[in-house]
Amino acid sequence: MTDVTERKRGDGVRLVHSILRDDILNLVLPPGSPIDEIQLAERLSMSRTPIREALVRLAAEGLVTTLPNRSTIVSNIDFLNMHTFFDALTLMYRVTTRLAAEYRTEADLEVIRDHQVAFAAAVEAQDARAMIATNRDFHAAIADAGRNPYYSGLFCRLLDEGRRILRIYYSSYGDRLPRRYVDQHDEIISVIEAGDIAGADRVATEHADQIVKQIQSLIARDRRHSLELQI
Repeated sequence: MTDVTERKRGDGVRLVHSILRDDILNLVLPPGSPIDEIQLAERLSMSRTPIREALVRLAAEGLVTTLPNRSTIVSNIDFLNMHTFFDALTLMYRVTTRLAAEYRTEADLEVIRDHQVAFAAAVEAQDARAMIATNRDFHAAIADAGRNPYYSGLFCRLLDEGRRILRIYYSSYGDRLPRRYVDQHDEIISVIEAGDIAGADRVATEHADQIVKQIQSLIARDRRHSLELQI
């Protein structure tokens, strides 16, 4: 009976963690917003125990913060230190794309192309959540093609942590992402397929740079206009 109870609680923790994590990363729950355990327990028809355990996991991932009064809020985005995130992200774009150009298989290319089709469809539909998810899957597949699980793990962590930033990035275009960024993915696929390591480094750097510059421009603009960016 204990094993059954533990399994059920474990399933509950995973469910709460998944729901809250997606809501936080997609900015459904914006930075600084409170997490109401009682309301969440009622919404999901479960006790507060799995909710608290899920919040511990989210805190370890840096997505929620427990305040001195023991209430919990969605962690703010640290815009002041965003440059360190951008440095790591750009490096991983370059490294993983280079390695994919060197080690990819035909099976890898098929998976990458499938994710690109899904990304292009999301862009066409102006579906920001789908764009974020398919973009993540596209670049994760490229990392996997590079055959280095350490780089894949780090890059996926950065991609996941960056989903809130990417949501801001897409919103800066009104969720109407310019077609040139879909074409840029196609160019990445082309250099990987050709085994062009130098070309892979070039297009990956260009891809990362345009994302970083757009977000930096948006942050600077919002600061000038005194908008409520959470810091």
